[in-house]
Amino acid sequence: MTVTVLTLLKRREGMSKADFIAYYESRHRLIGEKVLSGWASRYVRKHLHPLGGTDMTHDFDVVLEIDFPDQQTCDACFAAMADPAIMDEIVTDEERLFDRAQMRTYRVEECASVLPEVGG
Repeated sequence: MTVTVLTLLKRREGMSKADFIAYYESRHRLIGEKVLSGWASRYVRKHLHPLGGTDMTHDFDVVLEIDFPDQQTCDACFAAMADPAIMDEIVTDEERLFDRAQMRTYRVEECASVLPEVGG
């Protein structure tokens, strides 16, 4: 059974949303791909934009979703990432990008509704 880990992330103070997304997608994403390869089956960043279009202070700026094929693989990945060299690389780059005190990580339990087709 797929295990999804969801992390809510806030950009660091003073960083524009455009700079945040550009750095995340051109630099930090590559670290994620490197450390998750061979473990995760999906690594998705969902950058949040207010429906009103106005950039303002929000609790979070991006939703990170990582899927693993099972809990054992998820646990093994997080154990491997705890290696001091890997953790140092991750944390050093996170400090350039995120308000680390605001990071929140969850295991997702999904419940979906079946809706009628649009126009049907």
